[in-house]
Amino acid sequence: QVLSHNLYTVLCIPHDPVALEEHFRDDDDGPVSSQGYMPYLNKYILDKVEEGAFVKENFDELCWTLTAKKNYKPDRNGNSVVSHQDAFKLWCLFNFLSEDKYPLVMVPDEVEYLLKKICTAMNVELNSCELDDYLSQEPQGQGGLTVWQFLDMVNSGRFLRGIEQEAVSMAVEEVYQEVIEDVLKQARSPHALGHKPRSAPHPIFDPHVSRAQGYLWKKGHLRRNWSERWFTLKPSVLSYYMSEERKEKKGSIALDKHCCVEVLPDRDGKRCMFCVKTSSRTYEMSASDTRQRQEWTLAIQMAIRLQAEGKKSLHKDLKQKRREQREQRELLKEAQRQAEILLQEEEQRRRQQHEEMQRTLEIQLREAEQVGASSWRVLPQGCVAHGRILELEDMQERLQEALQQEVKARQDEESVRYAQARLLAEEEEKLKQLMKLKEEQEEYIIKTQREKQVLKQEMENKNKCLEEAQKQLEEVRVNRQRVDQDVMAAQRKLRQASTNVKHWNVQMNRLMHPIGPGDKRTNVSSGGFAGYQPLLSQRDSSLKLKQKVEDKGSDPTRDNSKENVSNGGNSGVPPSPDADTMATEPAN
Repeated sequence: QVLSHNLYTVLCIPHDPVALEEHFRDDDDGPVSSQGYMPYLNKYILDKVEEGAFVKENFDELCWTLTAKKNYKPDRNGNSVVSHQDAFKLWCLFNFLSEDKYPLVMVPDEVEYLLKKICTAMNVELNSCELDDYLSQEPQGQGGLTVWQFLDMVNSGRFLRGIEQEAVSMAVEEVYQEVIEDVLKQARSPHALGHKPRSAPHPIFDPHVSRAQGYLWKKGHLRRNWSERWFTLKPSVLSYYMSEERKEKKGSIALDKHCCVEVLPDRDGKRCMFCVKTSSRTYEMSASDTRQRQEWTLAIQMAIRLQAEGKKSLHKDLKQKRREQREQRELLKEAQRQAEILLQEEEQRRRQQHEEMQRTLEIQLREAEQVGASSWRVLPQGCVAHGRILELEDMQERLQEALQQEVKARQDEESVRYAQARLLAEEEEKLKQLMKLKEEQEEYIIKTQREKQVLKQEMENKNKCLEEAQKQLEEVRVNRQRVDQDVMAAQRKLRQASTNVKHWNVQMNRLMHPIGPGDKRTNVSSGGFAGYQPLLSQRDSSLKLKQKVEDKGSDPTRDNSKENVSNGGNSGVPPSPDADTMATEPAN
């Protein structure tokens, strides 16, 4: 009842305790065996499970809790290589990579694959020879290791010798996220790269150092500012968080077959930029260097390709391919074994024929010897018997030669058969190498195509930038011609204004010519009297002098202002000492 209740809870199925009572009504005398519980489990629990309706990690934790207490035996002194939580993650990885038949076992190839991934995450090389020795000594049921044998092997420390538990824990976590959680790529942790954690940064802050430790810059949609985020890529979504702990999720980018990723030129003070285009929005991001940008663009393109091919998990596809390759190798080995059996049967049949022929020849030789002896005894009775003896001896010699030739032919045939077996073994090895080279070639072709696509995008972006620069250059040239025309018009206006200034300077100089007291005016107004003009001139001159003295005594700044006006109107012409007199001249 407790087991069923927990399974109902973690699998998000409505509880049905009545079905349990009804199912076991006739078997309520003793404990329920696993065989007796399986029909109820299949009918009332597993058949009602809906894909994606429950959290698989919770179900895994329940199964681990039920099985680990009885079967998992870590070191009691606390010297285990992996912690209890890491052992749970290795248990999940084992279940994922094991064969699809009960009881679950992991074949040696998958054991080597998993250990290599963990060692690669720690930048350590796996000792394959030591692993082969261990697997040859360990008893394997059903052609592989059980999960408890696998955990004992990891905790033995033979393959992770001299590595701290924290480093092993981080490597297991990275492989767990990649294989179980389908994380295609995420920014490398600063701990894994050998940097200090973000809680204790370097005293000299460098934004590029923090970015190199595992973060990308992302441009906001509304505020259009740049923020540092921790990115995690899965086949269907690109999520970003505040920090590598992934506790505070800031957003996600849904990926489908219509999305694309492009490389952008450097701008806004950011370098190594790229963008992810969806049907509704374009997301701009910046990496720390060109290599990191290329890794992210290739990973996002892989996720888009998986969506286009309708694949939900990359490692499920890789696992199926590895299984098919193992089946092909098994078929080749089986064909080779069958060929060897056929060769051995043929060899045995030929050997029997040879022995039978040899016995027949020996019988014929003995009979010929007996006939020869009897012929020598009856030789005086006739020459016919003597000819028969000679014929039998000749036949014996030819039979011996034929026997020797057959023996030699058998020896040659055996040597050819051994050579053929060696060639078959070499052919199998070459076939393995060819398959490996084919895989590497396909990976290289895919990588080359991706790099070619990235370079093509960069070239297109550069061409766009070049076209924009050319357009800007044409605009600058048009603006320069317009400005040149404006300058020429301004110069013409300046020359005209200079001519007007010169003209008015001449007129001003004429008006400012000083007239002394008693001077005769050259121009006499019509209707005036010539005899009266000197008297007026004297009177006006005396009045002017008197006014000038009064003005100088009352307002000393007035003369300065008039001199300034005179200087401003006629630059380069010295002011007249009788400027006040000239100012009153029109009154005359």
